[in-house]
Amino acid sequence: MTDAAQTSGGLYARRIRARAAAVLAAAAALGLLLAADLVTGPSGMSLADLNAALWAGPAGQDRAAAAILWQIRLPQSLMAALVGASLGLAGLMMQTILGNPLASPFTLGFSAAAGFGAALSILFGGLWGLPQWLQTPLAAFAMTLAAAALIYLIARAKGAIPEVLVLAGIAVLFFFQSLQSLVQFMASPEVLQQIVFWLFGSLLKASWTSVQVCGAILLICLPFVLRDAWNLTALRMGDANAASLGLDVNRLRRRSFLLVAALTAGAVCFTGTIGFVGLIAPHIARAAVGEDHRFALPTAALMGAVILVAASVIGKLISPGAVIPVGIITAIAGIPMLLTVILTLKPTGAR
Repeated sequence: MTDAAQTSGGLYARRIRARAAAVLAAAAALGLLLAADLVTGPSGMSLADLNAALWAGPAGQDRAAAAILWQIRLPQSLMAALVGASLGLAGLMMQTILGNPLASPFTLGFSAAAGFGAALSILFGGLWGLPQWLQTPLAAFAMTLAAAALIYLIARAKGAIPEVLVLAGIAVLFFFQSLQSLVQFMASPEVLQQIVFWLFGSLLKASWTSVQVCGAILLICLPFVLRDAWNLTALRMGDANAASLGLDVNRLRRRSFLLVAALTAGAVCFTGTIGFVGLIAPHIARAAVGEDHRFALPTAALMGAVILVAASVIGKLISPGAVIPVGIITAIAGIPMLLTVILTLKPTGAR
């Protein structure tokens, strides 16, 4: 083996180790934030109490600590991590298949569609004979998938090229936002209050049922997402280069678009509208590990979880008595992050 080949191989190995270290660092940060989220709240809980309650289980001798941890805080913390991971993955995939750094499930109308479905369910409660706690997330889930189908059908009429997908998503965003406004206008003050609270995006509605559903959707989608890691990396080089490597670009876009729709629907149907996570997490992931999607995909998922769990901690610290919804925290924190992304983007044609 020549010296040049050895040097190249050593450089590649160092890059792989650095990227793996970045993934492990994100996982460690998530673990620390989950612990912080579990010990913060109106009732307070020390690390020693947390450890004891975790080991004792839901039927521990300290019934108050067990109820607080296992019925309230643990479902909320796990839901924050699962929703953040789902939105982070969906955001990275959407930005990759569209070639647009500002694409996300929120900016392309998926979250607005979920909000309309939930608002419609709350306005006309009692449909299909289902309880409200089940009917609302089902309506949000179904409307998110309907929005994805609508975007894809519009884009397919023009060849499903990225530019048309983006424009169709923006059109769908404004369409469902208008329908949201119509439903809010028709609602009574009491119903309007419920709709607005849902649209804020909150973890207070989290339960073990929602954790299981969201976790199951993420686990089902994850193998398909990771299987396309190399294909998504190739797509970042452009459609022509990806096609020259034998990749069916249109088929990859269709498959990825369906996965994005499922991940987004599973994430927001229980928690409500949560913006900026799917937009910001992919940029942090790329800055940490580059364009290799073998590392960018897990890093984006972990960073999405980190952002949302951190928002939960911040909301509890700012207002312990009345926890601020995480959707408000992510929106406020996401604005400067978005501006940073915009200011650091290279203009078209820049080298």
